[in-house]
Amino acid sequence: MDNDAANHQRIKFLVKMSYGQLNRIIVYNIIKQQRKAELRAPDNSTWAFKAINSHQGPLQSNDRRYKGSSYNVLVHWEDGSETYEPLSVMAKADPITCAQYAQDHNLLDVPGWKSLKRIASRTVKFARMQQQYKLERERHGPCYKFGILLPNRRKEAIKIDESNHNTKWQDSLQLEMDQIDEYDTFKDTGRGTPPPRDYLFIRVHFVFDVKHDLRRKSRLVAGGHMTAPPKDSVYSGVVTLRSLRLCMLLAELNGLKVEAADVGNAYLEAYTKEKVYIVAGPEFGDRQGHVLIIIKALYGLRTSGARFHEKFADTLMAMNFSPCLADPDVWMKDCGTHYEYVCVYVDDLAVMMKDPQDFFDELKRRKYKLKGVGEITYHLGGDFFRDPDGTLAWGAKTYVKRIIEQSQSVFGSLPKEYTSPIDKDDHPELDLSDELPYEQIRDYQSLIGAFQWAIALGRYDIQCCVMTLSRFRTAPRIGHLQRLERIAGFLRKYPDGAIRFRTDIPDYSDLDHIEYDWEYSVYGDSQEELPSNMPPPRGKPIRTTTFEDANLLHDLTTGRSCTGILHLVNQTPVEWFSKLQKTVETATYGSEFVAARIASEQIMDLRYTLRMLGAPIAGKSYMFGDNQSVITSSTIPHSSLNKRHNALAYHRVREAIASNVLWFFHISGKENPSDVLTKFLGHSVFWPLIKPFLFWRGQPASDIIHNRLVQRGVSNCAILKVLSQDLMR
Repeated sequence: MDNDAANHQRIKFLVKMSYGQLNRIIVYNIIKQQRKAELRAPDNSTWAFKAINSHQGPLQSNDRRYKGSSYNVLVHWEDGSETYEPLSVMAKADPITCAQYAQDHNLLDVPGWKSLKRIASRTVKFARMQQQYKLERERHGPCYKFGILLPNRRKEAIKIDESNHNTKWQDSLQLEMDQIDEYDTFKDTGRGTPPPRDYLFIRVHFVFDVKHDLRRKSRLVAGGHMTAPPKDSVYSGVVTLRSLRLCMLLAELNGLKVEAADVGNAYLEAYTKEKVYIVAGPEFGDRQGHVLIIIKALYGLRTSGARFHEKFADTLMAMNFSPCLADPDVWMKDCGTHYEYVCVYVDDLAVMMKDPQDFFDELKRRKYKLKGVGEITYHLGGDFFRDPDGTLAWGAKTYVKRIIEQSQSVFGSLPKEYTSPIDKDDHPELDLSDELPYEQIRDYQSLIGAFQWAIALGRYDIQCCVMTLSRFRTAPRIGHLQRLERIAGFLRKYPDGAIRFRTDIPDYSDLDHIEYDWEYSVYGDSQEELPSNMPPPRGKPIRTTTFEDANLLHDLTTGRSCTGILHLVNQTPVEWFSKLQKTVETATYGSEFVAARIASEQIMDLRYTLRMLGAPIAGKSYMFGDNQSVITSSTIPHSSLNKRHNALAYHRVREAIASNVLWFFHISGKENPSDVLTKFLGHSVFWPLIKPFLFWRGQPASDIIHNRLVQRGVSNCAILKVLSQDLMR
């Protein structure tokens, strides 16, 4: 063949194929020729336009606008510019976009556009194949994990083994195929047997991964993208991290063990409802070429997650567990003196029970294969450990190390260490540096996503900075990327931040409380509405504490302020919030009231969730803010509202207080831990606010805050008494 090719000899074949097969070959050849032309371009450039906005024509050859085609199209380029280009050129560059424009403007039967009619008739197939081709090109680049080269295909995995003189990837491939056979994933109909009617042909491929212990993992995945979107649910159980934190706190409070497990080959436990089949490849050995009907919920199918979720839900209900109405992926069982919990995150289980081993044994009796059973140490990317005093802690040190490694590949070296995530009083929205090159935008977006998961794992000390920088994900500048490098440098210096599940209930009895009579106010005798279907409270009591703050004009370009909220249950941070306000407030009073409203709504939601988890709540919630005017307007029944545009926030907060949901107290701005969620602070202010919550193994943070409140000498209650007397006059 090499000699024939060198002599330009041609060999002809007679091939019989269907019209559909012919179309696919034609389409593939068009795409291939287009991509080759792109790669041959001297500057390695590609067509980069967003849309076609208009057209000119028909044009005669003597028309000054004539460029070799009877029609010109107005092209909107990625840099924002617009130019008229000949249709014949653009149709070759991107026939899909041109065909779509012609179809939208009823031009497919017009001379000069008719050549696009056949393309438009198979637009869906063409677009899918083009996208698939692009993805294939991206996958062809080398990828490493933990320093180990990841193959793209089965043949490549075998070649890597041969070059390394081992069989690690081949062993993982064989293990996967053995498991596929063990679960009876396919129904073999034989070689050359026509598939059942209405069954769709799809492909399968391998996805390769390296685990934390450097174990190679191969997964056979179905091409679910080739099937139509299902009409029923595709939801797979994903417990919220807040619910997970609450369950762990209740477990520690009531003396339960916290253990974890992973359901091995979880999806293959369930049957699929999708009608699909494959033709076996070489990985199936003697069955190569056989028609195999997929009968189990193979990974990659659109509904596999939902099928496993349904099966596992049936199993838990058979074991007398019921879903929590506040979070259906928390399963709970009433044990008389306490509740036991199972938190489900797809196939990862976190279990809080007196004797978790009995639960795992029962799952094994029901034919579930469990891996990693034991005391929780690593779960959903977070590290779990106990302090010397036995306090359970949830940190993100392992994940932070990965972020540092990722940032090193982006910046070319390890980030410099910093003592705060962003410079004091910085305003990234005013950055005028050059926009990032296109190839670096993905790096920026990837780092933002990595930081956001670190925040979800407890590192709320960077949330305000990441929230602000995430606004520029579509068009970041060089200065924004440099700020991400600084955040990475801060995490590198302080990787050990962790939430500690401290269970002691805070005592606020020495804080002065004023019991006002709200009966004759506009709110009447409002009371907190308790869910009629909540489970009976079990276990030791809990109390919630909330710190809220607002930063006026956080964003100078939009004029919007920032809200920051930190929620504690007993002594443990369980939820945090940092976000720009939706309205523009012109005064601190307005922005602080908006923050107080959001905080009070979140408190009510938190109390509802705790009640549905069966936790007994001890009295009202305690909320602390640093704006005395807002506290006065909120807590005194006969106060008046002078700024009517604040009415919504004003009444929502006052109604929560009138309903005996919460107490609202004043705290100094320098002592308010929610300040880190609204402002960019220097180390001298920033560190004392986060250390008691994330880096202190000793005295609980709420005790520290409480002592500061008492030691100030001027009570919130005393101030309110004076203000109340003034208003009465």
